[in-house]
Amino acid sequence: MAKSAADNSIVRLKTVLDVLAEGTWSENKLNAGEVLAEAASRVPFSAHESELLSGGIPRGHKALTAATARLVKAGWLVKGRSGWTITEDGLRATVAFAKPEAFATALAEGTPVPEGTPLPEAPKKKPAAKRAPAKTAAKTPAKDAAKEPKLEQPSAVAVAGDFSTLLGAPEDWAPQYDEVQMKYNARKKLWSLTADLPAGFYTYKIALNRSWDENYGAFGVRDGVNHELKHDGGKVTFTYSHATRDIVAG
Repeated sequence: MAKSAADNSIVRLKTVLDVLAEGTWSENKLNAGEVLAEAASRVPFSAHESELLSGGIPRGHKALTAATARLVKAGWLVKGRSGWTITEDGLRATVAFAKPEAFATALAEGTPVPEGTPLPEAPKKKPAAKRAPAKTAAKTPAKDAAKEPKLEQPSAVAVAGDFSTLLGAPEDWAPQYDEVQMKYNARKKLWSLTADLPAGFYTYKIALNRSWDENYGAFGVRDGVNHELKHDGGKVTFTYSHATRDIVAG
């Protein structure tokens, strides 16, 4: 049982690198939370790993987050304020150490990526099926209605957590106060709030429209577990995307 859990941990860690590598060929860039969520989706947590810790985070998620430091140490991953980026060496590592056993050994022993290892190839696109020329027709209201609806933004977005009073709010975990409201950037379609927090461990969630009626936790899950932030002290910017319902702090 223990060996299986250990094997899953390595496969899940390798999947993080694979997801980031796939992202280099896609226009959909995933943030750190989405990368971890995708890795956990492809390699599901065991019953033990799914147990929630005191902060409301699954044990496996916390272990995976900590384990990604090994990818940074290997030079395969860079964690920046704008998100996670796979390095060129990391891309080659997905080719050189494609099997979990080789991947685990390379991480444990610090094995460098062999010289001459090629970059992973972009996935081949299937050729579009040939269709008969369509007859020209005037646009109709029904055709226009088939277009993807525009995402409606909330009227307010708050970062509500156990540090709200540090931002000047009268109480913690209260999304109705002005001090915890985020500002909206219409061009980027993102909400953000920058705060100066002392070093510490914090938990928080996103709450919309100054109430808890609609709120999002880790992985952008509605009514989900709390986000966690281990902060070294100083300025930190929280950025929320209503398209993904997820948040990045950095």
